[in-house]
Parts: sequence; C-alpha cells; structure tokens
Amino acid sequence: VFLLNGLVFTLIGLSLPGITEGLKTEGVSFYSAVGYGVLVTAVLVIVRILAAYGAVITTLIARNFITVADPRNPGMKGPFIIGWTGMRGVVSLAAALSIPVMLNNGNAFPQRNLILYITFMVILLTMVVQGLTLPFLIRRFKLMTGEEEAKEFKEYKRLKYELAAFALEKLHSQYGKALEEQPILQKIAHKWEDRKMLTEDTEMTADCKIIYLNIIKQQRKWLIEKDRKDEKIDENIIRRLLHQLDMEEEKVKYL
Repeated sequence: VFLLNGLVFTLIGLSLPGITEGLKTEGVSFYSAVGYGVLVTAVLVIVRILAAYGAVITTLIARNFITVADPRNPGMKGPFIIGWTGMRGVVSLAAALSIPVMLNNGNAFPQRNLILYITFMVILLTMVVQGLTLPFLIRRFKLMTGEEEAKEFKEYKRLKYELAAFALEKLHSQYGKALEEQPILQKIAHKWEDRKMLTEDTEMTADCKIIYLNIIKQQRKWLIEKDRKDEKIDENIIRRLLHQLDMEEEKVKYL
C-alpha cells in the first residue's frame, strides 16, 4: 500500500509541469488556479464538518425511536475532529485522472487541466494543513475529561477482572486434569488470578496452545455476549479487551 501510494504521488509530481503548461493553453492564470484550489478545499472541509454534525443530529433524533449503539451525547468537539480528518489522497486523484483527455467528437475535454490542478491543490492542502494540525486539535480539545477517564478506567478494571475470573472458571472446569499436569497452564492460571494476561515469552506444547486458544475463543464469545446484553458497558472498553485477546491469540502462535 505504501509503495502504491508513493507511486501515485510520484505520478502527481511528474504530471504537474505538463498540467501547469496546459493551464496556460486554456487561458487560466496560475493565481486563478491556486485560488480555485483553495476555494474548493475550503468548501470540502466545511461540507465534511457539517456532514459530521448532521450525522450526530440524525443519530440524536433517531435514538428517540430506535436503540442506537452509543446513547451518550458526543458533544461539539467529536464531530468537528471527525470532520477535520477528511484528508484527500489517491481516490481523489484517481477520480480526476479518470476524466478522458478527448471527447467523442475529437475535441479536448474542457478545463481538464484545471480540474486536475484543483485536485492536486485539494490533496496538498488537506494533507498538509489538516494532517499537521490534527494532533494539535486532538490535544487542545481534550475529548475526555479526567472524571470520564477515571470512570472508564474503573469500568475497564472491573470488566477485565470478570473476564479473568471467567477464564479461570473455564480452565478449572474443562481442563482440570491438564491444569494439574501442565506447569505452563498453571502459570497462566496464576497470571489470570492476578488479573493479568500472559506476557512472558515461554515455550508451550501443542496441547497447551490448543487449550489456551480455546479459552481465548470462549473469552471473546463471553465479551461479545456481555456487550450484547449489557447496554451500559462502554463499547470502547469491549473493543480494547477484544484487541488484547487478539494480541494474545497472535502471540501464542510464536510461543
């Protein structure tokens, strides 16, 4: 993906001199082309931000009639950040380059060079201006207050504890004999008892891997069921724990 993106932006650089020459042929000045590019970029950014707020407003209205994924009010900061992340790139360029050079009657496509130049300007401005200012805006907006962070951390610890307890119960009830015979499974059980996941690189037998992967699979199923039944649980915490299970599952392949 990085190579393809690099190739596309190399294509932009190679095409730009020819396009600027084409602007002169079409009678469009350099400053006018830049002005059009800045104007179109501003419109795109504003429309995306408005669309982000529109989606939130639609969700707030819809939750009065149907159950939505997250009942909390996102406020004014979140939609603005979502709107500001609308950097343009390869897709925009592909759309512009798909414009034919000639019409069916043999005449040149009108203002094709201007369209391409505006597209280049949009890509440049959104990636540079929006891309470089995005980290600053995220830090400046402080999307989550200290109280919300503390509440999320408390809920995360509680759910992680319940998840470890569930895994221990399954390990003892389904693999009690293997637990007595396999020292590595005993280590895993001790770590779960401390409400921690496996973090050490330790060699595991094939049987241990099968058991551990099966427990992780059941943990994942338990989390999904918990999320489905309890609407008060933060979706982000569920995703975070699922991600940890994915990481553990991936790690086991190399133990």
